[in-house]
Amino acid sequence: MIVLPFQETDTSQPPSTGHPPSQLLHSYTHITTSLLVLPNPTNHRHVRWQIQEHACFCRCVLRFFSRNVTFSPLLIPITSIDRSMKLKKKAKTEPEYGAQSTVVSSQNGKALAERSELCKTNVNGILPPPYNNISNMICTPIWNTHILRYHKGEDNLVTFIVSAVYTTGWVGIGFSKDGRMVGASAVVGWISKKGHPRIKQYYLQGTRPSQVIADAGELDLTKVPPAVALSGASIHMAFQAKFEHPLNKQLILLAIGTSYPTHYRLTKHVDKTVLMFDFSAGSASSVNHHQMKAAHGVLAVMTWGLLLPVGAIIARYMRHKDPLWYYLHAGIQFTGFLLGLAAVVVGQHMYVKISADVSAHRGIGIFAFVLSILQILAFFLRPNKDAKIRKFWNLYHGWFGRIALFFGAFNAMWGIHVASAGVAWKAMFGIQMTVILITVVLLEYYCR
Repeated sequence: MIVLPFQETDTSQPPSTGHPPSQLLHSYTHITTSLLVLPNPTNHRHVRWQIQEHACFCRCVLRFFSRNVTFSPLLIPITSIDRSMKLKKKAKTEPEYGAQSTVVSSQNGKALAERSELCKTNVNGILPPPYNNISNMICTPIWNTHILRYHKGEDNLVTFIVSAVYTTGWVGIGFSKDGRMVGASAVVGWISKKGHPRIKQYYLQGTRPSQVIADAGELDLTKVPPAVALSGASIHMAFQAKFEHPLNKQLILLAIGTSYPTHYRLTKHVDKTVLMFDFSAGSASSVNHHQMKAAHGVLAVMTWGLLLPVGAIIARYMRHKDPLWYYLHAGIQFTGFLLGLAAVVVGQHMYVKISADVSAHRGIGIFAFVLSILQILAFFLRPNKDAKIRKFWNLYHGWFGRIALFFGAFNAMWGIHVASAGVAWKAMFGIQMTVILITVVLLEYYCR
């Protein structure tokens, strides 16, 4: 069901001015739409005055052509637009953390109470059955002007209704295993330029628009068709999905775009967030996994791409600087081990918090870290130079160190890939490893 501000009833008799009513109505629609998408209004009274002025003008013009145009009883009132702008203004006053704006916070009770008013909006009759009955649904504000209504039925069937203040573009909700966009499945809805409702499931295969595939995804949507409707200044998007296990805690992606999709290809989002939603308690918590990922990546790259390789190079090619090489080697390797330990702690914390599904990266990381622990133990168990087992210790220490460096560097590179860290990270680590390899080749050539 689409709510339009007005509809044309008869265009067979054009007015004497020579301008057909459809053209005039298109102008009115353009004026109304332009008012709804005023960029970041800072003076609310001024915006309200503009809306009232344009509304007054449109009423006068449409009254003149009343024989051709009739108003729909569902015409959006000025108070509805005024209220939506107040809600937008309230959302902007909340603390934001870059593009990852988090909404639900126990320390922001006042803002939460203001957004909770959105749940009082009556949407009965706006959506088709079975979405039109929301009496048994749980309603929770989740992000900016977004609210989530849901009902958990039998056989792990869940009904969702996502509502948000809407102007243009698209609104989407995604379900992720590890908090990342890549690999997630999303339901996206919008109202086209011609007023037609559109809703589809997408599989987020990559970060480029061409990798966001329509009519694909891992959500098991039921045979009940999903629906999207516009009511006042809000869009309502409804769908049903069946899950393999009872839906308790789930990582949710929320995103909005301001441009209309072309041939069902989504444009790049202008804002997004990641939330851990507890469907048992009806509450959400912020997930600042981007900061944790960045910290984990920096620590791993510094450990396996700089400190530990440099320490190994010193031990191999600076033996003539005894005992300087030994102290440099031991000091750098201990520092690298501590940074590696910090990388493991951050990675484990991130794994527990968002249940990141990166088993290969996690397994290789644990293996490399165990080898580094064995290297530290070997330092304390080092035999004397004249001991018979010293040559075996040297072989063990040298080759276990090489294996640890190989798997650690490979895992750092693999982590950059699975995290979709971007070209800058890949270029930085690639240059770093290239310099290390060139240095080793040159030293092997000149020191032999």
